[in-house]
Formats: sequence, C-alpha cells, structure tokens
Amino acid sequence: MNIQRNGLKIATAFLLSLCMMPFVNAQQAFPKKPIELIIPFAPGDTDKMLRPIADRMGDALGQPVVMQYKPGAGGGVGASQVANAKADGYTLAGSSPGALVIVPLANKEFKYETESFAPVAAFTKGAFLLLVPGDSPYNTLEDLITAAKTKPGTLTYGSSGTMGITHLLTEIFSKNANIELMHIPYQGSTPAVVDLLGKEINMAMAAIAPALGYVKSGRLRALAVISDRRSALLPDVPTVAELGYGVNSPALYGIVAPKGTAKERVYAIYEAAKKAIEEHKDEINKNLTTLGAEIQLLDPEQYAAYLQEQKSMFSKAIDGLKVGQQ
Repeated sequence: MNIQRNGLKIATAFLLSLCMMPFVNAQQAFPKKPIELIIPFAPGDTDKMLRPIADRMGDALGQPVVMQYKPGAGGGVGASQVANAKADGYTLAGSSPGALVIVPLANKEFKYETESFAPVAAFTKGAFLLLVPGDSPYNTLEDLITAAKTKPGTLTYGSSGTMGITHLLTEIFSKNANIELMHIPYQGSTPAVVDLLGKEINMAMAAIAPALGYVKSGRLRALAVISDRRSALLPDVPTVAELGYGVNSPALYGIVAPKGTAKERVYAIYEAAKKAIEEHKDEINKNLTTLGAEIQLLDPEQYAAYLQEQKSMFSKAIDGLKVGQQ
C-alpha cells in the first residue's frame, strides 16, 4: 500500500514538473529577440552618457540592444513613445531627469508622467558647472552673489533653454542664494557657452563636457559644480551645496521600461547593465571621463527613489516660475 502511495506521489510530482516547465522556460528565455533602446536625444554628449554601457549589455542578455534615436522636445518625443509601448521588456528608453521628470511637469502636450515608467537602472552620473568668463571680476561664487544682490535682476545667465534642466537648476540656486538673475535662454548649452566666451552674458550653467577645455585654458572660470561631490576633473572647484546653497543634485542617466513590465524582466536587464559595468569598468570610465561623467549604478528601487526626489525638486521650481503648464 505504501509502495503504491509513494508511487502515486512520485507520478504526481513528475506531472506537475512537466506542467511547470513551459513557465520556467518562458521566464528563462527572456530576451528571445533584440531589445530596442529608444534614445530620446540627438547624438551628442547625453547620448554618450548611455552608449558605453548600453552597447555592452547585449553580451550579457544574449541578444543585441539596438539603439534608435527619437529626439525632440527635450526628450519628450522618445519618452512618450516608450511610455505607450507594450510592457514586455523589448522596448526601453534612455533616461535623464529632463526627459522623465521635467518634460511631463512643464509640457502638458505630452501625456505621460514620471510614474509612466518602470525604472530599470541608472548607471552614469553627470554634473553641471556655474561658469563666468575667465577675466570676470567674480572670482568666487560669493563674489557673484554679492554683485547680484547689489544690482538685482541685471546680471544675466544663459541656459540650454526655457524649462531645461540648466534653467531650473540656476533658478533653484538663485532662490537659495536670495538673488535675482536675468535668464537668457539658448537652443542648447553650446551657444550659451559661446556667448559667455564673447562676454555677451555674465554667467552660464553647462555640463562639464562642452566647458572643460575652456576652463582648463583659462578662457572660462568655474565658480561651482552642481553635483553631490566635487568633480575629479576639477577637484579645486567647490560644489554649490558645500558653499551653503543647497543644490546638490547629480544628473543620473540610465534606462527605463514601460510601466507594468514584469519585475523579472526589469531585473534581468538591470543585471545585464551591472555585468557590463563590472566587466568593462576601466574602459567605460575612460570614455565617461572625457564627458566629465562617472559610473554610478542604481538598482530599480534606488532609481525610482531618485526620480521621485527629482520630481519633488523640479515641480517646486516650475511652480515658482509659474510657467510651463500648457
């Protein structure tokens, strides 16, 4: 009797294992085809923040990661496409605070929110510089603040565009420093830096990459860096936060999937990014250093928390400006 009962148990367990095999194999099989990574920016410095790692993720996944450029509206065009894509893990977006946080807050033309995505991984950290001409009378950030308080609203600053990240970060700094500056928007950071070199404006905020050579040559002076710590490329330049003005937000770049993507697939992609970094760390760091960037890996939960912090900070800045609600 016991022999029959034991035999029945074994047979039942065997049949159950057969039933489970398609499910297990389906989980293990991801991905079965190439993954499309939508880059919501034109080829350039932001794209280069993502490419060194994204290019190597395919080896870990066993399928290529194919990058497609969908620029426009500060990242809104490409991000919107991914927000509305099938949540199967085969369509991802290259992500930045601008595309995932600022655009949906400032431009209601786009019908997505920060929460429309499943954060996968952040893996690159960039920083911004507060810059003045090399022969400016402002040798320190305190010099500039003192002058701005003496002549409210007369000192000009250039940004990459209205409601762009450099515009909002400068406004946050201005509020924290209790000063008023005149905003001059440009179509990108490069023309703002060009006009700063020509002394058409008093200061500008820009990413490290387009400004570093000018700072090294003395044509521009970096008064402060906006990040959570000093840049290894400019170790003598203090952060805005350490000077007491509270803007310590690094710009993190990574990848997201549409909301609702299975957690197992999200983590499979995250693990691929992690493996790519571990296996090619020196090479990746070498590429990122030229951009004034570095590796900073966040898992899905950590990246989600970072994006919510960014949303809180930038929503307050946008509400303060009383613009962008279209």
